[in-house]
Amino acid sequence: MRIGVVSDTHNHLVNVARIVELLNAARVERVVHTGDITQAKTLHALARLEAPLVGVYGNNDVEREALARAAAELGFEFVDPPMRLTWAGRRIVVVHDPLDLAHHGGVEVALHGHNHMSVREQRDGTLFFNPGECAGHLPGHNRVGVLDLVSLETELLYF
Repeated sequence: MRIGVVSDTHNHLVNVARIVELLNAARVERVVHTGDITQAKTLHALARLEAPLVGVYGNNDVEREALARAAAELGFEFVDPPMRLTWAGRRIVVVHDPLDLAHHGGVEVALHGHNHMSVREQRDGTLFFNPGECAGHLPGHNRVGVLDLVSLETELLYF
């Protein structure tokens, strides 16, 4: 199973449109947003994804009521972190801030965002993955991730 991983979209709608194109072209089966959506109109733009979307709220998601209404309307599942998933037999935890991962052992995959820095690291049997910046204004420096849950291989899609 290949999943898309995106974080910190920060309501940058031009980039969100490109993210949708890239993840649809990658034919991911599901997409995880690791927080900092910022505004409900970003969720409406993400509704063009061809895969189901789930995620957590981040520290900049202060318009929580509007985000929750939009998520419910669009059939997305968004929660306060942590979100625990089991997909393709893998135990996954999703948070926004990587500091929140200190208390979440027993998982094989830990997805996070917050710092806009790309991370792909194996520690103590857990893959820590953050694709990094996707809301920047410099073309070619933005990216989203694709994670193969069978092989635990990751790919960064730059735009």
